[in-house]
Amino acid sequence: MTEEINMTISEFKSSNEKSLTYLTSELRKIRTGKATPDMLDGVLVDYYGSMTALSQVANIGTLDGRTLTVQPWEKSILGECAKAIINANLGLAPQDNGEMLIINIPMLTEERRKDLAKIAKSEGEHAKVSIRNNRKDAMDYIKELKNDGLSEDIAKSAEDEIQEITNAFVKRIDDVIVAKEKDIMTI
Repeated sequence: MTEEINMTISEFKSSNEKSLTYLTSELRKIRTGKATPDMLDGVLVDYYGSMTALSQVANIGTLDGRTLTVQPWEKSILGECAKAIINANLGLAPQDNGEMLIINIPMLTEERRKDLAKIAKSEGEHAKVSIRNNRKDAMDYIKELKNDGLSEDIAKSAEDEIQEITNAFVKRIDDVIVAKEKDIMTI
């Protein structure tokens, strides 16, 4: 039975790591006023009839802290790349110079910074809900084992360990959100 408990705790940790990884990938998409290639991660380009990630058809880079460049590997899709960036509703306006797209990242207003901080907090809450759902699943499995003959002491210590892991992941989420909020609010 202890092998099943160890496996349950291991799966629980793994699920929580996935939730944390998803949170950080979602937070990367929230702009902070600095130009980063990650801002264009979700942009899909119509590349010969199939929707393809922009990063797979072009080189994305930064000229400085305020400017992104997108240089497609084929000049013929320059217009498609510009259209895809505009359609992604990121609030970005690419300029076509014939060779590449140049995207100036506008300064964020104080109001927009506060909105982005709220969005970041919301993403953090979604991650916490995911962690709690993982905890519920693990606790339910421990209860099943208890009904199948697992001793009270072992079940209690497993539940305590699951709660400690949950608390640690919630703290990690809080730390990630605080860091992102600081990054957003820094001018």
